[in-house]
Amino acid sequence: MNWIALTSESQLKDIIANPEQPAMIFKHSTRCSISATALSRLERAWNEAELGPLKAYYLDLLSYRPVSNQIASTLNVTHQSPQLLLIHEGKCVYNASHMEISYPELKRQLGRILV
Repeated sequence: MNWIALTSESQLKDIIANPEQPAMIFKHSTRCSISATALSRLERAWNEAELGPLKAYYLDLLSYRPVSNQIASTLNVTHQSPQLLLIHEGKCVYNASHMEISYPELKRQLGRILV
């Protein structure tokens, strides 16, 4: 899996401004065992061929908390950790947190927006 590190608010603006490229943001706390488990489950199931044009961004919450705050306010989502957000056409079209984060559901939601 090739994560793209999300480290700045300008990077977030670019993600939101790209209407043709769906993106996923995984917000991760490196101090949380639930977050580590959710991340591991996602990475083990990940299949690039099934997800097509999806770009996968990884946000280290402890290092880049201002970016997380910007995500919450710009996309109008409640902050969670861990949290998976699917971004399409400038909006968060799906989000899940904690043990609700699942690869099959991400794949299903992506298929729904790419029809």
